[in-house]
Amino acid sequence: MQHNSKLPNVGTTIFSTMSKLAKKHNAINLSQGFPDFGSDQKLIDLVNNAMNSGYNQYAPMAGNLELREAISKKMEILYQSSYHPENEITITAGATQAIFTIINTFVKPKDEVIIFKPAYDSYQPSIELNGGKVIPIQLETPNFSIDWNNVKHQVNGNTKMIIINTPHNPSGMVFSQNDMLQLQSITKDTNIVVLSDEVYEHMIYDDEKHQSVCLFPDLKSRSFVVASFCKTFHNTGWRVGYCCAPKELMDMFMQIHQFNVFCVHHPTQKGIADYLQEPKHYLRLSEFYQKKRDLFLNLIKDSKFNFKPSKGTYFQILDYSEITEEYDLYYAKRLTIKSRLASIPLSVFNENNLDNKVLRFCFSKKDDTLKQAAEILCNI
Repeated sequence: MQHNSKLPNVGTTIFSTMSKLAKKHNAINLSQGFPDFGSDQKLIDLVNNAMNSGYNQYAPMAGNLELREAISKKMEILYQSSYHPENEITITAGATQAIFTIINTFVKPKDEVIIFKPAYDSYQPSIELNGGKVIPIQLETPNFSIDWNNVKHQVNGNTKMIIINTPHNPSGMVFSQNDMLQLQSITKDTNIVVLSDEVYEHMIYDDEKHQSVCLFPDLKSRSFVVASFCKTFHNTGWRVGYCCAPKELMDMFMQIHQFNVFCVHHPTQKGIADYLQEPKHYLRLSEFYQKKRDLFLNLIKDSKFNFKPSKGTYFQILDYSEITEEYDLYYAKRLTIKSRLASIPLSVFNENNLDNKVLRFCFSKKDDTLKQAAEILCNI
C-alpha cells in the first residue's frame, strides 16, 4: 500500500533529535524545555486526593467548572479582565492542543496566517494541515523586534489569523505595550482572529509587565489566550492547558474540541483547581525563575558567549559568533557530543533556516545542573 503524507516535509523535531543525542552522549540536557526538579508535593497530593474522592469519570467537555472558575478569578487578579467560566474558558490537553484546535476551527484552504519567526514548531504544520498559507515574518535581531510596517503590508483580505507568542519562545523577548497597540490597530475592523500563545505568562523578569491580549479591549474581542499549567507548575508530562476567548469565538472552538479530545484528565483538573485557590503558587514564579536566569548568566559572564538577559520564558539565547562561524545546527551537535552539553539551534525555527549564530539554553534546572553547564561553557 502507498499513501501520501499530509505533511511530507515534516521529520523528527529538533527537540527529539537533541534530547536523543544528549542521552546517547551522557550530556547535560539544556535543550528541551522541561525542569529537572519536581512539582510541589502539595499539588501532587491534591491530584491524588481528587482521584481518591471520585473525580475519575469524564469531566464536562469545557473542563471542570471549579477549575474554570479559578482561571476566571486568576484573569481578574492579574489583568482585571473578565472571562465567563461557563462559556469563555475551555480546559485542553496542553497548550498545543488548544493551538491546533483554534487553527483547525478557523483556517480554511487558501486562508493566510501570519506567524513570527523564529516560531514554536507546531504553528506551521497545523496551518498547512488545514490548507492554509503561512505568511512568515522574521523577527529582527539582536532584539527579536517586529517591523509592524511589514505586518501592515502583509495583511490583506485573505488574512484569517495572526499568531503571536509572548513571552516568546525561543528568543526570550516580550511584547511591549506598543507592540500590542500596533497589533490592535492593524486588526481593528477586520475579521482577523488573533491567537495569543501566552504559556510563559508567569515567567517575566526585571519588572516587565506581561502584555496579554486581554488587556486591550478590541484585541480581546477577536483573540484567544492560550496558556499552560504544565509550564507553570513544573509538570510538562501532565498535558493540561486552557484557552480563553469571547463566547462567539469559543462556541466555534467547542464544535471542533468535542471531536478532538472532548475532555481532559479529570483528577488533575480538580487538583489544579484546588491549588489555584492560593494565588502565591503562580504569583511568585517570575522571582523563582529570575534567580535561576541570573545565576546562570553570572556564572558564564566571563565566557566567550555573548548574551542579552532573557526578558521572559525559561530560555536564554547565547551568541557564539566569537567562538566559531559554524552553522548553528552543526555546532549544537558538536557541543553535545564533544562538550557534553545539549542546546537548541535557532535556525530550525527561522525562515529559510536563517543562521544568526545563537543557541537556546533552558535554565529551568536545578542550581547544580546550571553550575555544571556553566563550567562547560566557560571552558570553551
